[in-house]
Amino acid sequence: MSSLKSLAQQILVSVERLEAAHAGSDTQPPPVGGTFKPTVTPEAERASRDVILAATQLLASVRSPMEMIMETCTGMFSVAAMNFVNEHNIADILQEAGPKGLPAKEIGAKIGADGTQVGRALRFLSTRFVFREVEPNVFANNKHSAILLKNKPVSELVADPVAKYDNAPAAAVAAIFTDETFMASRSIPQFLKDPGNFRSPFSIALNDNTDMFAWFNKPENAASGRRFAAGWKGLGDRHPPELFTSAIDWKALEAGSTVVDVGANVGTVTLFLAKAFPHLRYIVQDLEFVINKTAKSFWSENCPEAITDGLVELQVHDFFKVMPITADIYFMRFVIHDWPEVDAMRIMKNVRAAAQPSSKLILFENVIPQANFEESEASPSASNGEANTAHYMTMIDLQMMTMQGGRERTIVEFTELGNVCGWKLDSVKPGKLYALVFVPA
Repeated sequence: MSSLKSLAQQILVSVERLEAAHAGSDTQPPPVGGTFKPTVTPEAERASRDVILAATQLLASVRSPMEMIMETCTGMFSVAAMNFVNEHNIADILQEAGPKGLPAKEIGAKIGADGTQVGRALRFLSTRFVFREVEPNVFANNKHSAILLKNKPVSELVADPVAKYDNAPAAAVAAIFTDETFMASRSIPQFLKDPGNFRSPFSIALNDNTDMFAWFNKPENAASGRRFAAGWKGLGDRHPPELFTSAIDWKALEAGSTVVDVGANVGTVTLFLAKAFPHLRYIVQDLEFVINKTAKSFWSENCPEAITDGLVELQVHDFFKVMPITADIYFMRFVIHDWPEVDAMRIMKNVRAAAQPSSKLILFENVIPQANFEESEASPSASNGEANTAHYMTMIDLQMMTMQGGRERTIVEFTELGNVCGWKLDSVKPGKLYALVFVPA
């Protein structure tokens, strides 16, 4: 069987697996024009990713090299068009218009723009399956554009643009990617060749070596910072509680064992753990403005008794300083990938200095798979089970580099990082987010 037929066969088999995984539920994969419902089982997700990988390789195999290179080199048009429709609330305008859509001229009139030009941007996105052109120059939402909805009436979005992303994490993330990241991306070539003393392309573009988090917290960047907080909270909170509650055998820990959530933000993961394992004692650590502003209100709204009963303690701590707690378990969710190598080492070494011989450190992080993309007729690359996440993870890796000088890592790279910080990688639990368990070396 030729490699093309083999890929087509893999698509068919994976589609059958996907449909079987959805059988008996109301979450059948909708058409592009339908309403998105997330996959509900690990098998459905694996099958979906296998379809995507095989289809992507099939397209790459049959497209001409020039077409492939042109598509890759002109990604800026997608970014610019997405920035335009997101900033001007076009998904929300179309939502209020209803499923029959709205003519481009009327969309333009609502946002104070030339309808012909608006139609060109929407047609570009529609041919890439974001929005639908239901009639000539008439556009409506589809399942992809719908995640840009900001969950407020358009009148409110226009009246208070600073607050429009507050309850719309997907739209907020899209705005960050198409604004700050897009701006910084122009400096990637310089950073790759010779970064000088700059920590990231973002720093080069701004000529400001302040780390990304500090920059977003500057008073003059309040609007961008608010949007950043909305987007990153949504990204962090999208993982199910079971991912964290099943990372290790928490029940086996002795009553009163101390668990420290390092760089916790408000402590969402600690809330999951405290409800599931109330025999432990939890400490939520982050910077002063996080703990005293957002974390206190989060716990007051979601589980005030955890604070009053002493189950959970909120503690101001900068993880670049000496860890003040000797604990049984330390964990970090999406912390290490934020920072350049030297800073990641400082964070892990500070925790190691406070750890006792029996302590464990759990990192909840993305992992870049060691994918084999070599092609052969007998085994095209789509047959590699782990390769199906490489496309997405390498994109996130460049995002982390661009904005903060951080990085995603392979298992080997996590092992090496632990070794230089006095930690030995003891076990790995794969999943949508990996749980990497370290013990003192």
